[in-house]
Amino acid sequence: MAKFAVILPAAGKSSRFRDKEKKPFVNLDGRAVWLRTAEHFVTRQDVIHCVIVVAKEDQEMFRRRYGANLAFMNVRIADGGAERFESVANALALVSAGADFIAIHDAVRPCVTEALINAVFSRATQKGAALLAVPVGDTVKQVDGQNQVKATMPRSGLWLAQTPQVFRRDWLTEAYGNRAQLGKHITDDAQLVEAAGHPVHVVEGAASNIKITTKSDLHLADAILKSRPKPKPSGPAHPFAEEEQMWK
Repeated sequence: MAKFAVILPAAGKSSRFRDKEKKPFVNLDGRAVWLRTAEHFVTRQDVIHCVIVVAKEDQEMFRRRYGANLAFMNVRIADGGAERFESVANALALVSAGADFIAIHDAVRPCVTEALINAVFSRATQKGAALLAVPVGDTVKQVDGQNQVKATMPRSGLWLAQTPQVFRRDWLTEAYGNRAQLGKHITDDAQLVEAAGHPVHVVEGAASNIKITTKSDLHLADAILKSRPKPKPSGPAHPFAEEEQMWK
């Protein structure tokens, strides 16, 4: 079985969230957003550990508030950098040697499902690199600085990237070693691996696999999670549960 390490970037400024709490640490149906996200990975047999990237100014609070979770879930903390790619590079340095593949998943994307993770992990194992994405369904307009439409773009073949994005460890390490030569025009990790000359394959994701950016996204994520069926208990909820069923 291939072994995966998971990097969860959570060091952004949350400037569009407009709350006293940064979005990874805000409450989502009883638990912090980042915890709900990490829970999808820490229970998997093919994941050896997770690394969460936290801004240096937030780490004292983070350790105080979530220290027990970190120890129980085997989650390591990496320093956030000035840019996202610096953050991921810091996390890469903490990944243990036993990982064959590295998955990078937004810490504020808590609505991913086990089925989606299984699919993208499997494709990455087969092909070396894969990411979740959804095909563009709406008409795409190119607009100038005055909000005037300049062109209508053909949407055939266009996909919106999601996470997890999963890569062979050696491919991702090589890509990050060359990132300084590529300038600042790289917008995600898959593009960095593509620029290094490696093919990256797409696995169809889901519209529900949203990234929380604004307060409205938080409300939508809450609705998505609550709409999903709850796992059925493996046995009676209390000593008299079976008798109650007899009288119904």
